[in-house]
Amino acid sequence: MAKHYKLDRVREMADNDEDFVMALAAAFIEEVPEDAERLRKAVPEGDFYETYQAAHKMKPTVDLFELGILDKLIEVQDWGKFEKSDENVDAQLQIVLTAVENATNEIKADFGL
Repeated sequence: MAKHYKLDRVREMADNDEDFVMALAAAFIEEVPEDAERLRKAVPEGDFYETYQAAHKMKPTVDLFELGILDKLIEVQDWGKFEKSDENVDAQLQIVLTAVENATNEIKADFGL
C-alpha cells in the first residue's frame, strides 16, 4: 500500500476524517489522470498554453499526495509558461506521466475506486 504516493499530508488536511480522505482520493483519480493526458498531448504538439494550464492545475494535488515529482512537473509547467521552444522536456514529462499512472493505479486499488 502507498508505494507511489503518501497520505500523511492528506490525512493531516482531512484531520483523519477517513470519508474526506476517500473524497480526496476520488478527486485525485478523477482529475489528475485527465490533466496528465492533456500534458501527454500538449507537449509534443508544442502547445505551451495547454501545457502550462494542465501542469499548473496538477501541482497542488501532486504535492498533497507527495508523488515525489513536483520538481519535474514544475519544469514542464515552466516550459509552457515561458514558451521555452529551445528546450526539451520529454524526459521530465515521461517521469510525471509514469508517476501519475503508478499513483492512480495504486490509489484505485487501495481505495477500491
